[in-house]
Amino acid sequence: MRFVDIISKKRYGGALTEEEIIFFIKEYVKGNIPDYQVSALLMAIVFNGMNLEEISVLTREMMHSGDVIDLSAIKGIKVDKHSTGGVGDKTSLVLGPLVASFGVPVAKMSGRGLGHTGGTLDKLESIPSLTIELSGERFINQVNTVGCAIIGQTGNLVPADKKLYALRDVTATVESIPLIASSIMSKKLASGSDTILLDVKYGSGAFMKTLEQGRELARLMVNIGNSLGRDTRAILTNMDQPLGLAIGNNLEVKEAVVTLHGHGPHDFSELCKRAAAIMLEQAKVVKDQKDALGLIEEKIKSGEAFAKFREMVKAQGGDLSYIDDLTKFPVTKNIIPVLSTKEGYVEHIDSLAVGVGGMKLGAGRATVDDVLDMSAGIILNKKVGDFVKKGETLATLYSNKESKTNNEVLKEVHDAYLISKEKIGTPPIISDYIK
Repeated sequence: MRFVDIISKKRYGGALTEEEIIFFIKEYVKGNIPDYQVSALLMAIVFNGMNLEEISVLTREMMHSGDVIDLSAIKGIKVDKHSTGGVGDKTSLVLGPLVASFGVPVAKMSGRGLGHTGGTLDKLESIPSLTIELSGERFINQVNTVGCAIIGQTGNLVPADKKLYALRDVTATVESIPLIASSIMSKKLASGSDTILLDVKYGSGAFMKTLEQGRELARLMVNIGNSLGRDTRAILTNMDQPLGLAIGNNLEVKEAVVTLHGHGPHDFSELCKRAAAIMLEQAKVVKDQKDALGLIEEKIKSGEAFAKFREMVKAQGGDLSYIDDLTKFPVTKNIIPVLSTKEGYVEHIDSLAVGVGGMKLGAGRATVDDVLDMSAGIILNKKVGDFVKKGETLATLYSNKESKTNNEVLKEVHDAYLISKEKIGTPPIISDYIK
């Protein structure tokens, strides 16, 4: 089999066979196919796409290109959730303990942040002494005893995706739905859980800019997961404004704790409860999601969900005194209000601009080598639909940077707010559910 023939076939719109895809992934991981040839195939896929059978085989072969995590030693139906990334998305910090408080095991592997979207691991590491590096044995033991664990990816997980993603990044082939879907799903499937809930973001702060794009990606990933034997579902969530009020590592941890106590922002709380209801249905703990919502409220009100978060933090070495007294978290030397220059209703908040602003303050990484300021970030004082007076605070910057950077971010965050004279309704956080 010659790889040039595979390139040519896809270039002219042909569907690749199972054998051709197996050859492609195995030989590329071994280093027997050069990057310049794979780049040509990726561009052909961008232009001509792939059908579901091709994408499913590609995902399966990428998944098996390295280690596949064996979670069979964990009792019960293992559930997992994956977000495609957004500004202020600290959902896993609430969702993992909340679902685990029902006795459902949550064995989660998460990533770090890069660019305008934050990483779950970075947020957890803002809790002093907490480790996200657990051995496989300790990880499984923690899930069996505590019910949940959130750690970094371990071992040689999906090396094909690592190679392909790096190549896509420098060959303008990132924006291909078949390639995005196979990349995400190969990692999720290799992580070993029995069920997967996909939180597909769309809007200004997400990779998918429109609901239609998000829906196309979600449907494809659900089809891939189900075709490979996993109960896979998706929710489409709005990222036309940041999620919740907090952007930044320890700021988001504090918001997660407040939410577990039942006092979180409405949109963030709603997303966590709805996602938990779906995951409990997937785990067969409840018959339907309506039954689950009432039980979820009880778990939050009783303190069981927060208690489970404390257990997880303690098991991973975190200092519980910070969780029990949020005022112990360090605060930046500069706290700067962003004041409105208009009166009216907040019509839109550019999530990308706010996320980039948080990154510039030190809450995120522009490059993988950047060192995070765990206390830096932004708190939104006004959200879409809120009325604001001239001179009132739209948002608050938390920064240890010098005035030049602070002033630059202050202007960017101010300009991210679109103020309208017309009254604006509050947009729903979840726009669609696909199973």
